[in-house]
Amino acid sequence: MIPPAFDYVRPHTVEEAVRALADGGEDAKVLAGGQSLLPLMRLRMAFPQLLVDTGRIPGLRGSRMEGDTLVVGAMTTHHDVLRDALVRRHAGLLAAATATVADPAVRHRGTLGGSLAHADPAADLPAVILALEGELVAVGPRGRRTIPARAFFTDYLETALAPDELLVEVRLPSTDGWGFHYEKFQRVAQAYAIVGVAALVRRDSGSIAEARVGLTNMGSTPLRAPAAEEALAGAGDAAAVKRAAGEAAEGTRPSRDTSASPEYRAHLARVLTGRAVLAAAGMG
Repeated sequence: MIPPAFDYVRPHTVEEAVRALADGGEDAKVLAGGQSLLPLMRLRMAFPQLLVDTGRIPGLRGSRMEGDTLVVGAMTTHHDVLRDALVRRHAGLLAAATATVADPAVRHRGTLGGSLAHADPAADLPAVILALEGELVAVGPRGRRTIPARAFFTDYLETALAPDELLVEVRLPSTDGWGFHYEKFQRVAQAYAIVGVAALVRRDSGSIAEARVGLTNMGSTPLRAPAAEEALAGAGDAAAVKRAAGEAAEGTRPSRDTSASPEYRAHLARVLTGRAVLAAAGMG
């Protein structure tokens, strides 16, 4: 289908982009990779009157280290995230999950920041950023602010970003030395996950000292699984991990759709958490 008419600007600086968003108000949308927004526009499910294309703004791509924090530009494509040596070393979970996103064509155009700002709970990367305990940096007319990932995703397809703010970078504490794994279940290749699990594990003396579990598509936002994380502390074998994984769906509110019932999603969360944690801990 043909999208409705819209105006288009391509700013060359973050400041120009922020001014364009402020001028456009609620009717302006950021065009990052376009892999989520453009299909919605073609289906006439989104009607922005202004697209602000941030693809040519310098400094919004690539990664760098600031002390023990990995900083990834919001306009870094999934393809570049996969190939980035700093990401693979300090945020291996992000690279592993990014490898499962859609297909090569989408990964060459889609961006990390675009996926996070779109905030689809069925997307892979929001739950990963939660598990990594990341922070998201936004710039707007009132300046620059840092938003913890736990406060960034506010509802279905909604974030803490103001309409005139631009997401510029993602900050991730290094998890170098942690085990990690991303496990998801989907009906067909390239489809959204019915449920996905992002697992991070730090071991000490053969047992799990700390675990983080992010859940994809188990509510209106990406979620952590605190009951399972608490139960996993001290687990030293596969049986203990599987028992702890039985707590993964606690406190979640999975949806019902044509792909799965809430009960089936809860079952998947428990099973996939067990698999992901065992793989991350090297116990599988």
